[in-house]
Amino acid sequence: MTATSTPPSTSSPYAELKAPTTVRRLLTQPTTGPLVALLLACVFFSVSTDQFLTGGNFSLIVQQVMVVGTLAIGQTLIILTAGIDLSCGAVMAFGSIVIAKMAAEGSLPPLAAIALGLVVCGGFGLLNGLLVQKIPLPPFIVTLGMLNVAFAMTHIYSAEQTVTNLPGPLTALGQTFPLGKTDITYGSLVTIALFLLLAYALSSTGWGRHVYALGNSQEAARLNGIRTSRLTIGVYTTAGVLYGIAALLLISRTGVGDPQAGQTDNLDSITAVVLGGTSLFGGRGSVLGTFIGVLIVGVFRNGLQLMGVASIYQTLITGILVILAVTIDQISRKKAR
Repeated sequence: MTATSTPPSTSSPYAELKAPTTVRRLLTQPTTGPLVALLLACVFFSVSTDQFLTGGNFSLIVQQVMVVGTLAIGQTLIILTAGIDLSCGAVMAFGSIVIAKMAAEGSLPPLAAIALGLVVCGGFGLLNGLLVQKIPLPPFIVTLGMLNVAFAMTHIYSAEQTVTNLPGPLTALGQTFPLGKTDITYGSLVTIALFLLLAYALSSTGWGRHVYALGNSQEAARLNGIRTSRLTIGVYTTAGVLYGIAALLLISRTGVGDPQAGQTDNLDSITAVVLGGTSLFGGRGSVLGTFIGVLIVGVFRNGLQLMGVASIYQTLITGILVILAVTIDQISRKKAR
């Protein structure tokens, strides 16, 4: 009796698991949830109002979030190291007043005034980093104190006066160019370029890997040869320079130097970072997620405004979204242990 042999299977059992494993990996990415939330919000507002789904409205959303978005990039870097920066909005406001007054009063040429503003904001970031790392003090306390310092300096230096009659180079990024039937501001392109640049730096450079390692465990990072002190100070300084760029974008959008600007932008930047899936405990998240988080905030506020919903309810909904995002982060951290 001749035994019949079963032909060998050409597929490995691991091949059957490959697809679900890939799907599972995608579902567990920190940016997947925020992206789904953004798409659902866009669908909802597209159905709710005819004005939402237009090129002009989407361009307006990006214009409205470009300042907070730039602040949120710096905030992301700091939160990834398990820190936080409450001073970003006030530092940006002071930088904008320095740029505006120096240029409007003729003390410096416009480009030199812009450079000085970037240096001033970077100096605030450097000081934050030194206080956090060298003393050391908790980032929350340091940046809370620096918020008050920057806020006071803004009002003292501006004498409570809005700076007007700004030269052209200061408002150039607020100019638009046509893309099809939609007008796009140059400032929006700057913000998007910054997101792409920092996303590449975090994902594809040794510096970026060190930032994540620092956020996961500063002691472990130090034992692995990472210069944690220099890295921390560098992250805060980089964030400060980004706040200076946000100051220029603010001027280009409003056309003035406003000492009242930026008073809630620190909270808005943290909101965008958290909604984008970055963990407040450090070491987990991405700039891409922050970009999605910024758009979620912008889409919700724009859509609710088009629907005629009062601004106080927009704030209420944003607060609920933040609590949900942090709750999800806590649950996912517990499951990962």
